[in-house]
Amino acid sequence: MIPVRDDNPTHSVPFVTILLVVANVLVFIYELSLKSEHGVNAFFANFALIPAEIAYEPSPEAVRSVFTSMFLHGGWMHLIFNMWFLWIFGDNVEDSVGHFKFILLYLLCGVGAAVAQIASAPQSHVPMIGASGAIAGVLGAYLLLFPRARVLALFPIWICFKFIYVPAWLLLIFWFLLQLFSGWSTSGGVHSGGVAFWAHVGGFVAGVLLIPLFKKRYVRLFQ
Repeated sequence: MIPVRDDNPTHSVPFVTILLVVANVLVFIYELSLKSEHGVNAFFANFALIPAEIAYEPSPEAVRSVFTSMFLHGGWMHLIFNMWFLWIFGDNVEDSVGHFKFILLYLLCGVGAAVAQIASAPQSHVPMIGASGAIAGVLGAYLLLFPRARVLALFPIWICFKFIYVPAWLLLIFWFLLQLFSGWSTSGGVHSGGVAFWAHVGGFVAGVLLIPLFKKRYVRLFQ
């Protein structure tokens, strides 16, 4: 299921969500400007998260990469899907916690995602990049805040696709279980690459655990 939009209005302009989308797009445009593969690799070497460096050779630069890696992407589709999910679900979460708390929540969820991925493959030297771990935390927060909100999703039926409305809890729990099972089915060796499923799991769990502490006092869970 691919979410298209949700029927969940907000009461404020999601400044932080917009700024996060803009920041990720600008960083990706800079990546494209590097042109050469050597330039891109050097950029990732400086700012992507390397699990083994955090696990065995922690340094200020390695710790910094936990945050800088959240703004790097490996291609247009990687960027578009991440920003699309952030745009659909981020505005309502930001509305429920406030602008400043939202950026703090987002970053902490990204840290939780990094911790989970490092724990799953501490010897890996494959760079970890992308905002998906932090965005997974936004999804986890949305699940507790608006489980009954309706989400228009693109649903594959045999060789066709159909637009259907589904409750947010169904789509988000399905997404989380997909990440969990995918994480279990992949190994976390030194050279393991591909999608960082455990980062998604860690970020999502962080969002679920943190949202009761971050939401505004008058905002109720399970709306």
